[in-house]
Amino acid sequence: MEDKFQKQVSAFSKVLLSFLVLILVLFGGLYYWANRTPEPKIEDIPVEESTEDYDKIENGIHVATGFVDDEGMEATIQNCTSCHSAKLVTQNQMSREGWKATITWMQETQNLWDLGANEELILNYLAKNYAPTDKGRRQNLETIEWYELK
Repeated sequence: MEDKFQKQVSAFSKVLLSFLVLILVLFGGLYYWANRTPEPKIEDIPVEESTEDYDKIENGIHVATGFVDDEGMEATIQNCTSCHSAKLVTQNQMSREGWKATITWMQETQNLWDLGANEELILNYLAKNYAPTDKGRRQNLETIEWYELK
């Protein structure tokens, strides 16, 4: 009789323990959800997209990109600025061979597509408008009156 009683007590203990664990898990979850810090809400910032100035040229410069207005500018904008900023082009000065090598490098390593017939137009544009200049960082100082320090 005692053996049967002990089995019933043991079974009851297991059920009671399972019930207590369940209660603790539920209350723990409720406590977690009640006291968690809410994720910050990202508010949509309205972006004013204006297409009216996109084709605007001022003083021979395409306002939206900073490219020099010349034959091949549109093809260069379409093929170059779809992957990177126009500033990456306008800040560089390379020979035609340098630009060709850069395009080849982008095709081999950066997944640039085959430019087809546009390649010659783009190379002509870049070599003409973004070629190295003969000037250094500044011109030589020529009209300076030098004096000796004593």
